[in-house]
Parts: sequence; C-alpha cells; structure tokens
Amino acid sequence: MTAAIFARTLASAAMTEVFADRSIVAAMLAFEAALAEAQAAEGVIPASAVAPIAAASRAGIGDIDSLVDEARRAGSLAIPLVKRLTAAVAERDAAAAAFVHHGSTSQDVIDSAMAIATRKALGLIDADLVRLLVTLVALARAHLDTPMLARTLMQPAQVISFGFKIVAWVAPLARARERLVRAGAAALRLQFGGAVGTLAALGDKGSAVAHRLATRLDLTPADGSWHVQRDDWAALACEVAVLCGSLGKIGHDLALLAQAEVGEVAEPSGAGRGGSSAMPQKKNPVAAMTAIAAAIRAPHHAAAVLAAMAPAHERGLGEWQAEIAEWPSLFLETHGALVALGDACDQLEVDTARMRDNIERQRGTVFAEAAAALLVPSLGKAAAHALLATLSSRAAREGAQLHALLHADPAARAVDAPALDAAFDVDAAARRAGALARAQLDRIAPSPS
Repeated sequence: MTAAIFARTLASAAMTEVFADRSIVAAMLAFEAALAEAQAAEGVIPASAVAPIAAASRAGIGDIDSLVDEARRAGSLAIPLVKRLTAAVAERDAAAAAFVHHGSTSQDVIDSAMAIATRKALGLIDADLVRLLVTLVALARAHLDTPMLARTLMQPAQVISFGFKIVAWVAPLARARERLVRAGAAALRLQFGGAVGTLAALGDKGSAVAHRLATRLDLTPADGSWHVQRDDWAALACEVAVLCGSLGKIGHDLALLAQAEVGEVAEPSGAGRGGSSAMPQKKNPVAAMTAIAAAIRAPHHAAAVLAAMAPAHERGLGEWQAEIAEWPSLFLETHGALVALGDACDQLEVDTARMRDNIERQRGTVFAEAAAALLVPSLGKAAAHALLATLSSRAAREGAQLHALLHADPAARAVDAPALDAAFDVDAAARRAGALARAQLDRIAPSPS
C-alpha cells in the first residue's frame, strides 16, 4: 500500500513501513500460517500440514506488483495470494496444499492483517503522542506566568499566559489518547467468519479455532464475524481523525505565532529545514505545515470509512474495498503530524520579550473590559462600555495609553486609582491565566512531588 510521493512527504518513515506493501502481505501470510496451526491443534486439519504451510508463508509469495495486478482482476488481494501460497505449499507437500486457507475467506485474512498493522500503527501513535504531551506539559509549566496576547477572531483580545495557551493544546491530546486506547481495544479484533460469517466449514470447532488463532496473532477474539459490522472499526477511524484535527489546531497556532509580524515563537532551524527554493531569507514553519495538511486530509479519509459502513447483506460490494484503501492514509498523516510537531516543540524557540512587546503595542486597550467593569457602579454598564470604546479608539488613533486617557477623564474619578492601576497589570493578568492553566495541567499530568 505505497502512498503517492507527495503523501509520503507528510508521513513518517516508521508508519510508512507499517502499511508498506510487504508488511501487509507478511501479515496476511502470518494469518495463513497461524490458521493452519490453530486448526491442527483442534484436529481440523492434519498436523503434518502445518510445517509446509508455515514454511511457505515465511518464504513469501514472490513479486508484489504482479500480485496487485492479479488482484485487480480477481477482486481481492487475498485470492491471488492464497493461490500462490497453495502452489508453494504443494511444492513442499502436495497433501498439505489442500489445507491452505481452510474454512476461511478473503475478508478474514485481509481484515486480520489490517488489524495487525493497525495495532502497530496505534503503538507508534501512542509513543509519539506521549512524547509530544511530555514536551508540551513541560513547556506549559515553564511558561505558566509568561504574559502573551490572546487573540479572538484573529484580533488582539486580552492578556493570557503562554502556558494557558499551551494547555489548550495539551488537554485535547490527553483526551484523544484515552479515547484511542478504548477505541483500539474495541476494534483490534480477529476477523474470522468464513464464507458468510458462520464458520460452517469448521463444524463445531469454529469457536475453538478462532480463539487459538486470535491468541497466535495477538488479537482480541471477536464475539463473531464483523464482516459487515464496521462500527467499532469506523469509530477508531474517527478517533484518529479527531486527534489529527487537534494536531492541526497546534499547527495553525504555531504558524500564526511564527509570522514575522508576530514573532513570538519559531520552529527550530537547521540545514535543509524550512527553507525556500527562491528566497534565501525564508524560515518556514514546516512542522506546522505538516500538521495543517494532515488535518485537512484526515476528515475526508474518516468520511470515506463512515460512508462504507452500509454493505449489503453478509458481504458488501465496493464498500469494504473503499474502506481498506482509505484506512492507511489516516494513520500515515496523523503520525506524520505527531512526529513533526514533536520534533518542533522539543526545540521550540519562545520569544517572551516579543510576547510582552506585542501586548504593549496595544496601548492598554486589551484591559478595556476590566477597566469598564470598575466604572459600571458609577456609570452603568452601557455608559461604561461606550466610554471605554471611545477611549480605546483614541488610544489607537493618537498613540496614547488607554490607562493615561482614563485617568484624565472626569468619568473615572469615582474609581479608586490603585484599583484602576491594578486593572492594567500585565503580569497579574498572566498569573490569573496561569493559575487556571496550572489547575488543568495538574488534572492531566500531576506535578512531580
């Protein structure tokens, strides 16, 4: 399942290997070998058939590109694979060849192989998700009281702390990890139902063989065939897409904060990283770019998996084929975004002086709401709001400080001067945001005692 060249630039090498053609074929062959072992253990096939089938499975089935060509005509990758495996077994033991793929069906081997690959994929995602979480939690704690601008509707709003902003990245990732654990446990099950899901060819040995097979493949035994029951599988796809969306949020924030006009953070630089083919001065946020691109693509892959949930009767026509074609892309892009952000955030350059300077450039207007609240008892809410709106416009127009304009306005004389000064305290505002962030961080990742 080789991704197109441009899609591979958004993926990690490790995840590309998980869903590589040879990896999927190897997992399919592992299913066939384990199936023979499980059936022999239950007396369904002769014990003498196991070694030839296992040996042929380990040896592989030849050129994969030609196997794909054959699969286009056959309608399933499993059909030519089983045909080649049977021929290879026959060369070793003609009698054993009769028991290759016994009682199974194409969807059994492919779904189980995809479950095996997905188990590895989730392991990679979890490891790099933990890495990113640890990095971000440490960064948040280091900047709990670092003042920075909050922006709403892309415009300066009030003062928060950088730690407060990072917590808005951390919390969704922590929740995503918990949901992925649950979704993975539900979805990573053995697929084994035979022609129509009843394991009819195995008689009363079907359940016992299934449990032995699941154990050998390190998959959870299923209550029964899930050939056309795709709910848990689709739910896992959705959770991966949700994680990818949260990574896209981080990417967007990093990209905006890294703009030269803002300049509050920067991704690490180095040879060959974030350059331009035309402009030597450029330092592009490539990790942010990777996360944003992944978040754009992920919803469409998840939507395709959801659209494939309505196969007809006991085996659909086209739905399952569409689903498994889309499946790897979700994991390739999500892990690619995780690795890129993990690398960038581990060495993120944070310019705290620029953060404060960007606050000061607002000339105190980011404290207009706090100041208006002090005037409400003497002026009323509407009048206080109108006065601060007028003075904020003057501050921006004249290059004056809102604090000074307010002190000079007769309407503010009823307000205690120290209280008015406190309303414009940058560090106090950051500490309040930091306290909220600290409490949430402690619930997510308690501080070391």
